[in-house]
Amino acid sequence: MTTEQKIALLEETLEVDEGTLKLEMELAEIDEYDSMSKLGIIVMMEDEFGVKLTGDNFKQFKTVSDIVNMMNN
Repeated sequence: MTTEQKIALLEETLEVDEGTLKLEMELAEIDEYDSMSKLGIIVMMEDEFGVKLTGDNFKQFKTVSDIVNMMNN
């Protein structure tokens, strides 16, 4: 899966318009990045990539790139 496809999947999960997210964006700047979207990310990561996220993972996420990089693991 390409980086662009991963970003598109994250945009879908966060329910933001296509092309909204950029790798360098700070998660704190994204209005839709809230507790409900975090749950969506947890489900998406496990379903699509077999990655189980923890609260500690979310504490480490600062940018969109941090989440996309976790998709590679």
